[in-house]
Amino acid sequence: MLLKGRVPALEEKNSFELQLKLSPDANSFGEEMVLKFQHLVIYICLSVNRIFSFLDVVTLCRCAQVSRAWNVLALDGSNWQRIDLFDFQRDIEGRVVENISKRCGGFLRKLSLRGCQGVGDNALRTFAQNCRNIEVLNLNGCTKITDATCTSLSKFCSKLRHLDLASCTSITNLSLKALSEGCPLLEQLNISWCDQVTKDGIQALLEDEALKYIGAHCPELVTLNLQTCLE
Repeated sequence: MLLKGRVPALEEKNSFELQLKLSPDANSFGEEMVLKFQHLVIYICLSVNRIFSFLDVVTLCRCAQVSRAWNVLALDGSNWQRIDLFDFQRDIEGRVVENISKRCGGFLRKLSLRGCQGVGDNALRTFAQNCRNIEVLNLNGCTKITDATCTSLSKFCSKLRHLDLASCTSITNLSLKALSEGCPLLEQLNISWCDQVTKDGIQALLEDEALKYIGAHCPELVTLNLQTCLE
């Protein structure tokens, strides 16, 4: 037998579903859940990014290969404030330094290129232009660089505090003059084994009869290594 007429239970269920779809409260609840989820995602990303900021270069590069999301986080410039490439000195070429400078930009504070003999003036000019907040720079043993690098640092890196130019044998007096004019915050400068630096060059940095300019232009200078600068 077929029952004709309304089925109260069925109508009540349909009515409830319709109200659920149209209810402002239901929509608000959904929006709230979406917002909470977005906040959770942001929190997770910030937490992971914070962890990444303590990792070294090798580990960051490995993390970047895990997934697209990790790639974005691991290669974020804020995680590359301190970079030491000494362990990869034989493999580092100018284009590597240029790419790093473009990736890090103003986040980079400390860079060591010690022993990276494949890095020259052009790469360091690009670096200086992109990383103007650099404070500590180690170029010990970068034998390809010349006075042009110090000119670039003088022009773009006024916040530089520590600079190691040891064994950069093409450095001359012109480099010291440039640094004295453009890097007033310089505290430590190592020019040991820079055989072409003479007393006249040192005069661009210090404030007595023989070393008069350095004190006037670099009042923060605390340490100056002149080992083997015999002239």
